[in-house]
Amino acid sequence: MKTYRANPKDIKREWYIVDASGKTLGRLATLVANILRGKHKPIFSQDVDVGDFVIVINADKIKVTGKKLTDKLYQRHTHRPGGLQVRTLKWMLEHKPEQVIELAVERMLPKNRLQKRFMKRLRVYRGSEHKHHAQNPKPVDEIVKMWKNF
Repeated sequence: MKTYRANPKDIKREWYIVDASGKTLGRLATLVANILRGKHKPIFSQDVDVGDFVIVINADKIKVTGKKLTDKLYQRHTHRPGGLQVRTLKWMLEHKPEQVIELAVERMLPKNRLQKRFMKRLRVYRGSEHKHHAQNPKPVDEIVKMWKNF
């Protein structure tokens, strides 16, 4: 028996929609990262991009456990003297909830050349409205059955 290798003509990309309201940030990011990579497909290969598109709605309604709202920090530096900017998770959820989910998913993806490709297929929206109705996104219910803790 030969090892199967996914070809670009074999890859069929689907669109999935995830409602983030009431979901824990880390568990949601893990699910989204696995769908972006294509780990839910039988043709998954680590070095081939076989993943699907993911739409995340209600990004402002995610929940976190413990004291992460005040203790978790997002840091970035402007590469200028005194340019360290520090934001708490509470501030980020109030002002940029889309970026919280994008950063969580991006940090769960492998740090290689495919990471940018995966992130281009992620769409995150603050409210319940999105502009991808023409793609007929499927709910992730059939994929969630594989992961018990979601």
